[in-house]
Amino acid sequence: MPQRNMIEAIRSALADEMAADERVFVLGEDVGVKGGVFLATDGLLARFGEDRVVDTPIAEAGIVGVAIGASLHGLRPVAEIQFADYIHPAIDQILNEAARFRYRSNGDWHCPIVVRAPFGAGVHGALYHSQSTEALFTSTPGLKVLAPSTPYDAKGLLIAAIRDPDPVVFFEHKQLYRGAREEVPDGSYTVPIGRAALRRPGNDISLFTYGLMAHHSLAAAEELAREGVDVEVIDLRTLYPLDHAAILESVRKTGKALIVHEDKLTGGLGGEVGALIAEHAFEYLDAPVRRLASPDVHAVAFSDVLEAHFMLNPAKIAAAIRDLAAY
Repeated sequence: MPQRNMIEAIRSALADEMAADERVFVLGEDVGVKGGVFLATDGLLARFGEDRVVDTPIAEAGIVGVAIGASLHGLRPVAEIQFADYIHPAIDQILNEAARFRYRSNGDWHCPIVVRAPFGAGVHGALYHSQSTEALFTSTPGLKVLAPSTPYDAKGLLIAAIRDPDPVVFFEHKQLYRGAREEVPDGSYTVPIGRAALRRPGNDISLFTYGLMAHHSLAAAEELAREGVDVEVIDLRTLYPLDHAAILESVRKTGKALIVHEDKLTGGLGGEVGALIAEHAFEYLDAPVRRLASPDVHAVAFSDVLEAHFMLNPAKIAAAIRDLAAY
């Protein structure tokens, strides 16, 4: 079985689905000739032609609007937003149009589009190439929001998203694109949408996370294991709809919960996970639910020092685990 990093896994998913289903096509800024700014679509133009690998103007609302229109005529578009920071002009198309087609048509119409967007900081991208924007979409019924942390999940979830009858926003952390490699099969397979992954079993603390923070959290959990604290790490993978059963089952076992994400603290997904636990597992808790997130600042600075201050890392997560364990 071939070893792939995340960008190779995403490219493999797109190629496999395009080969298997002629309705699937990709569109976005520089996805054709250049192969995408991160080369996720590299080679697809030569293989599938310009009718199915479409370079677009710099117009995110237009990219998603075209994808919506194409989906309503039976196609399966995969729209790439070059950076999650640039997704804002398309928010009206995603939230007010794509997410509501099934409801507004009483189930007669659906909108099977995927909107891919690289997100996250730590790559010296500064203000407009570092944002985590997932919380803008995780409160909208009609959407699914995914954020894989491994190459295997990236391919399987992307294929599941392309095949899904409803719109999916698919976030890919830039730091993971060319990080760890793992076995990723050739050919099509799916990872179920709506199911979290148990990355590390434990009995003392439940840690809920996703994306790059899943890797940092696992490193912190291994450090704490040497100190006698047994941390269970749950990779949410699907941010909306959340896997309520997996979250509550873990907390009911450990009695303590820590939620870690790179997005800002206020309004971030951690608040929703914490509310779920407080509402449905309060009697099992031995400590208040804790959140660890990036600071509530305007944006990520270009300065190395300020970017490092903004970013979470295994040491910061380990400190939060120690504090919660001592409660």
